[in-house]
Amino acid sequence: MSSSWLSPETLVRKRAPQRDQAHRELWTGEFWRRIPAYRDVDEATFLDHRFQAKASVTRAEQLYSVLRECVSDAFYQAVEQGLSRAPMSVRLSPYVLSLIDWDRPETDPIRRQFLPLASELLPEHPMARLDSLSERAHSPVPGLIHRYSDKVLFLTQDRCPVYCRFCTRSYAVGLDTDDVRKDHVGAQKDRWEEAFDYLRMHDEVEDVVISGGDCYSLRGDQIRLIGDSLLEIPHIRRMRFATKGPAVMPMKLLTDDDWVGALSAVTQRGRRLHKQVVMHTHFNHPREITDITRRAIGRLFEEGIIVRNQAVLLRGVNDNVETMKLLVKRLGFIQVQPYYVFQHDMVTGVEDLRTPLSTSIEIEKQVRGLTAGFNCPTFVVDLPGGGGKRDVHSFEYYNQTTGVSVFRSPNIDSRARYMYFDPIDLLPEEGQERWADPSQHEAIVAEALKQ
Repeated sequence: MSSSWLSPETLVRKRAPQRDQAHRELWTGEFWRRIPAYRDVDEATFLDHRFQAKASVTRAEQLYSVLRECVSDAFYQAVEQGLSRAPMSVRLSPYVLSLIDWDRPETDPIRRQFLPLASELLPEHPMARLDSLSERAHSPVPGLIHRYSDKVLFLTQDRCPVYCRFCTRSYAVGLDTDDVRKDHVGAQKDRWEEAFDYLRMHDEVEDVVISGGDCYSLRGDQIRLIGDSLLEIPHIRRMRFATKGPAVMPMKLLTDDDWVGALSAVTQRGRRLHKQVVMHTHFNHPREITDITRRAIGRLFEEGIIVRNQAVLLRGVNDNVETMKLLVKRLGFIQVQPYYVFQHDMVTGVEDLRTPLSTSIEIEKQVRGLTAGFNCPTFVVDLPGGGGKRDVHSFEYYNQTTGVSVFRSPNIDSRARYMYFDPIDLLPEEGQERWADPSQHEAIVAEALKQ
């Protein structure tokens, strides 16, 4: 007679095998001493955020003095040529440089995010734009982006502790480059007051993302001023301090007591007012999370500060299932909530880092259910032209031959159709041939919009 009852012995046999615990294995020790310039740097110095800022590499030629014999002259030349064509200037902390595998720099996922090689660069997609999200068109006052009804993006200034070459805000962030003259927004109190005045007059706004640039580059007193000013506006209910800092300079959270104290004070005051203050950060690869990161995030956790992560899907960095799974699990392990994974924006100068929409769709399917639901990120595309964020699965039409996907965004503009375009070099031959003919571009778009 059959039975659904299983004996204890059978249950033991049916249990899943011990899972991989790689997400708990973080780099420890003085790993930075592998770099020639840091061989004599002790732990106390390396963990000082002031050393990290002062010793950051800001010119291609500085790499040679830091790395010396680690890489070939050809590599230095490729970087120099790549940076000359990049929309972002270079700034790399000793910590980031220490995470790169300099035995294999050409394929290293950390290097790819910050240092372009001339040989990697691809022709621009015809639909790529420097300001791909049309942020400037939704800016009622300088440095304030108001696209969603109840949310604004507040660009407090235009500096970051490290510059990512794929930055969606390369039109404004960092130093001017050979190709791009930036729309600079400085950390000016008068400009901030103009933004505060706008928010006081728009009581539909409940949510403010405090970004830049990067709020890591603000002083503690500036964090307090911005945070307190927003908390005092009655209808502001939520604030997110956005920073890539924990991924590229985690030691600031260990050694800059004034900055951490300011963020903690704003968070605690917000809690007393029943207003939410959190941090949003930006890890893209599991190797960016070390034991230093764990300790740094641990300090925020002890202060009761919630940290969420917004990653970007990048070709050759995290565009495979196993890497993304490890990233998601490792973030959860250090108490950072995986929130979003963004489809790479269609900004100029970084076509070699973009992936097809289909890659995001497939990876999301594989990641969903890996861990608790609140620790599984949502994969989204921030629509070119200002359509806002949409789930990658929510397209109205997707032609994988031409690489065109069409989305609706009813809460932005119910009549509009917004399009994302896959990188041409990864399309089937038929699609590549059509895009190679400029006379076909309008027809490709028209075909997609008719569907």
